[in-house]
Amino acid sequence: MPGKYYEDLEVGAVIQHRLGRTITEMDNVLFSSLTMNTQPLHLNQDFAQRESPFGQRIVNGIFTLGLAVGITVPELTEGTIVANLGYERVVHPRPMFHGDTLYVETEVLSKRESRSKPDRGIVRFRHVGRNQRGEVVLEFERTVLVWKRPENQPEHRPESLSGDQPEGQSGEQPESQ
Repeated sequence: MPGKYYEDLEVGAVIQHRLGRTITEMDNVLFSSLTMNTQPLHLNQDFAQRESPFGQRIVNGIFTLGLAVGITVPELTEGTIVANLGYERVVHPRPMFHGDTLYVETEVLSKRESRSKPDRGIVRFRHVGRNQRGEVVLEFERTVLVWKRPENQPEHRPESLSGDQPEGQSGEQPESQ
């Protein structure tokens, strides 16, 4: 299982996710249509050229947010997450456009053991999304409930966290700051 258990996640660790994903016009139009978002900034090129300060359609920000979470799954939570508990401080400092590629970096901000479920822990991440030019296009924090390592599961140290390099219903609520 490639995801990390509670014990694998160290506060201050930074993970540079290997996957990147180029966003297509179809991705944006399909997502906007499926979510019934009729915003012409996403769907109408003529409108966007005339009325938008960007001069073209922009990618739906909720799609960008979902894609950023998805990019983190293989190296972070695949098979080890119980639930996403919340998203905070979501900002889009720059838009994404059709043809842009999203890359994501994750920092482990904090962690604590669950007070009600001894086989689980709560971890808070900070995710930063960048386009192919290295410009920050998305920043957000996410709190997750993750499994602790089962007693019969051997420890694994993924290369992105090795060495000195920094890098369902639970009823759990994130610890307030």
